[in-house]
Amino acid sequence: MTFRLRAARADDLEPLYEMAKLTGGGFTNLPPDRNALSGKLGRASAAFANETDEICDEQFVLILENAQTGAIRGTCQLMTQVGQQWPFYSYRLNTLTQYSQELDRTVRAEMLSLVTDLEGSSEVGGLFLHPNERAGGLGLLLARSRYLFIAMHRARFADRVLAELRGIIDERGGSPFWDGVAGRFFGMNFQEADYFNAINGNQFIADLMPKHPVYVAMLDDDARSVIGVPHPTGRAAMRMLENEGFHYDGYVDIFDGGPTMVARTDEVVSVKNSEQRTISGIETTEGERAIIATGKLATFRACYGARKLNEDGTISIDAQAADILDVKGGDTVWSVAR
Repeated sequence: MTFRLRAARADDLEPLYEMAKLTGGGFTNLPPDRNALSGKLGRASAAFANETDEICDEQFVLILENAQTGAIRGTCQLMTQVGQQWPFYSYRLNTLTQYSQELDRTVRAEMLSLVTDLEGSSEVGGLFLHPNERAGGLGLLLARSRYLFIAMHRARFADRVLAELRGIIDERGGSPFWDGVAGRFFGMNFQEADYFNAINGNQFIADLMPKHPVYVAMLDDDARSVIGVPHPTGRAAMRMLENEGFHYDGYVDIFDGGPTMVARTDEVVSVKNSEQRTISGIETTEGERAIIATGKLATFRACYGARKLNEDGTISIDAQAADILDVKGGDTVWSVAR
């Protein structure tokens, strides 16, 4: 497989825009707007250029490209510390239990409360793979390479990491959750609100949204049924997150009700099991399949390859991976078993 993940550049704008037009809405981190995407690439460029090892509000954008043709076929993002530029809002689903002695009855009411509990976490998101490439494990390469990037730049990321999954979007491009909850207060449909959020941020939620909890029982059936449910195209992503150690803890997206998955950064499987070793041989044709990465910040790149972990603490990798990553004997790589 000749695909590699690398740091995004300014000249990736047009292919990134073309992919954004294919998302179908509800994809806040990849809006089909050239100015917004150019801003993201500008922030990413500044983050890649910053070599200080400290956490601040930064955004990294990675690009999946065909190493032979240069065609760009996917992207993903990493946010180092959410909730710094504007509040990071979520709904938290919790239960209020009440008891009436006169009736001898206990009532449990589910409520959605507007919270900023996840503020300060790192976030992995913006993952999109071109529809023509959704086979052969490229989605897994996109997803898990992010965790190698975190492991290789650990000081730049928080101790907790989250991932927001897109919620249910109907055939009209609307959101049953938005229509049943926030849409009642804003006088705009989901697509308008989602686009505004992608371009301008969600401060308007803080300005206009009632701060009182919303009783789930008062919502219509369509809105209730999608709380914490991922979009059908995101179910595989949810399984991958669960395999990495993420879990759903009752937090849902304020726009479409999709689940927010959370994990302790150092317990994410691909972070915890990653290894840094020096290459001692480039000739292995048989060995353990792995994701292999090298470089730092703007020179980061990752791909699939075969590895052999040697008893002397070095690593041998296959020639194709070495060519894609442009590494040789004596260079350092990070890897994690596929």
